[in-house]
Order: sequence, then structure tokens, then C-alpha cells
Amino acid sequence: MHRLDYRCGGLLLAAALAMAPAKAGEAVEDTREPETVPASSTDALPSRDEAIVLETLVVSGTMPGPGMWKVHRDGHTMWILGTLQPVARRMEWESGTVERQIAASSQILWPPSAKFDLGMGRFRTLMLVPSMMGARKNPDGEKLVEHVPAVDYARWLTLKKKYLGRDRGVEKRRPIFAAQELYNAAVEKSGLQFKGMVSPLIEKVTKRHGIASHRPRIEIAIADPRAAIRAFRQTAIDDVECFRKTLDHLDADLEKMRIRANAWARGDMLTLREITYEDQSQACMDAVLESRFAKEQGIEDLPERLEAAWLEAAERIIAEHETSFAALPISRLVAADGYLEKLVARGYEVTAP
Repeated sequence: MHRLDYRCGGLLLAAALAMAPAKAGEAVEDTREPETVPASSTDALPSRDEAIVLETLVVSGTMPGPGMWKVHRDGHTMWILGTLQPVARRMEWESGTVERQIAASSQILWPPSAKFDLGMGRFRTLMLVPSMMGARKNPDGEKLVEHVPAVDYARWLTLKKKYLGRDRGVEKRRPIFAAQELYNAAVEKSGLQFKGMVSPLIEKVTKRHGIASHRPRIEIAIADPRAAIRAFRQTAIDDVECFRKTLDHLDADLEKMRIRANAWARGDMLTLREITYEDQSQACMDAVLESRFAKEQGIEDLPERLEAAWLEAAERIIAEHETSFAALPISRLVAADGYLEKLVARGYEVTAP
């Protein structure tokens, strides 16, 4: 699957179902902005070699961000901004170029999202929250140590002490949720953050200039939410692989995340392409989407449906508007089978930043 980047590293699809339905739509909107700085400013930026050092210091201050992809056909152009999560916590984005491009566009295309319709009002939905939160725990009060191999649990204790401290509550969580809590705490302690920088800018500019926007959205109806939560609690999900990969790659991945955050901030596309890592969130997402629960709820093919919805919208918008703007996670743009490759296959001319 092409990777559910809807805030990968923070919110799993499982969490969207088992925790707060209101967050299901937010998860997809992973956006971030770039831009250019005057030559005098770029002279002060650290060199690429300086950025790739062990225990990389995360950049701070005003940075240019990456450039934009140009998708062109029949005289019509869509500019696409590649976004990244997580980013440097103390970075300020010099976003003037992107802001001007948004303002010059007549249509904005947001990343695809999934909305889970529980078929009930807000009050009744809130009444479900205790059950949703409970679904994150192991059944019958069992502890994490009872659900993962002893060798993995020993490594967990070391990393837990390093990033979570004496958190006892996490020991009651299912492995998939314990892994995510560890991952989020580690990211936060590394000078990084899952902060939306692009979305607020797009909202501000589109509102100021009255620009129309489109949000491709897949609606998923959960006819009986309580039964779905019970099913999730009872379903065997192979989340040990998710847990193990989090432990295997956490420290190394944090270093690569710092490098990529620096590269995004500095507009260094070469490093963004070269420095990749096996995102443990993929193993976690696969564990959920390949489960019997996902099949019963009709969400096992959600990544493909989201991709199809975005591509359909992009083709329509490019055909109808001379200039348009979109934002997507960089991973979806540079992947060999990513969104841009799909557009190339359909006859569009794509120019990288």
C-alpha cells in the first residue's frame, strides 16, 4: 500500500476508530509549506554536509522550505507543495513564495481524508468516548508483557525509560498503541513536532482571497459503533510486528527524521530523496488494515480509495482551472508508484523542484 501518511507517527487508523471519531478527518491533512529566500539569506544556511551528522541538531530560525512540483497539461498548471512530518520545533517558515502561488490559484486541492460517520449526534458520540479509550487497552486487564515476546519486552523497558519515564498506564495498552505512545514521546524529545504549518497558511490565504477549495473525502459509515468497538477489542490484530519495528528502528529513525526535517526546512530535495527509512507506522497500519475487523468495516482498501479520490479530483481541477495549487506529503510525491507517477502515466508533464 502507498502508506497512510495521515499524520503517520501520531494517529493510526486504528486510533481513529478506537479513540475519537472527530479526529478521523484530521488525520489525513498532513500539509506543510516551502519557499525561497534571498541569496543573502541562503548564504547563512548550513551546508548539506553539516546537516548530516550523528545526533543532528535540528535547525531553528527562518528557513525557506522546499520548492513545488509543477504538473502541466494543455496550458493548465497545478503547483504541488511537498509536506513533511515531523518538522523542526523552532523553525519559522519563510512562506512568501508559496503564499503568492496560493493567491494566484483559482482552486485549492487538499490531501484526501477519511470521515467515519457514526450515525449519531455529538452528545451520543461523546458518550462512546470511554468505550473508545478502553479499546486501546489489552482485554481482561492484561499487561503488555503478556502480549509481546520477552526479548522485545526487555528492549521496550530500556526505550520506555529513555522516552516515557515511569509511565505505568502504557503497560496496559495493546502493543500497537504502546508503540505509538513511545514513538510520539521520542519524536517530541528530539526537537521535532507534528505541527501543521501548511494547513493554517492555506486556510488563511484562501479565506483572504475567497479562493475555492476541494477536499477529497471518503465517507465510511459505521452502522453500529458500539458493536464496532466491541469487535475491535475482540479482534486478533498482528500488532507484534508493529511493536517490534518500533523498537528496532526508533533511535536510527529519529536521526533520519532530524536530517529530513533539516532538509525540508532548507529545501534540500537531494537529501529528502536519499535519506529514507522504514516507517514503523506502515507495519502498524498494515496490522490494522489486514485484520478481520478492517474487512468487516469495509476499510481494508482505504489507501487505494483515497488515492483514487485525489487523482480524480486533481484531473478535474487541472482541466477546469488554468492555475491551481495542492499540498501532499513528500512520500506520496517521490515514491516510485506515488501520485505523481500516476499522473505521468495519464499523460501529464511533471517538473520536480
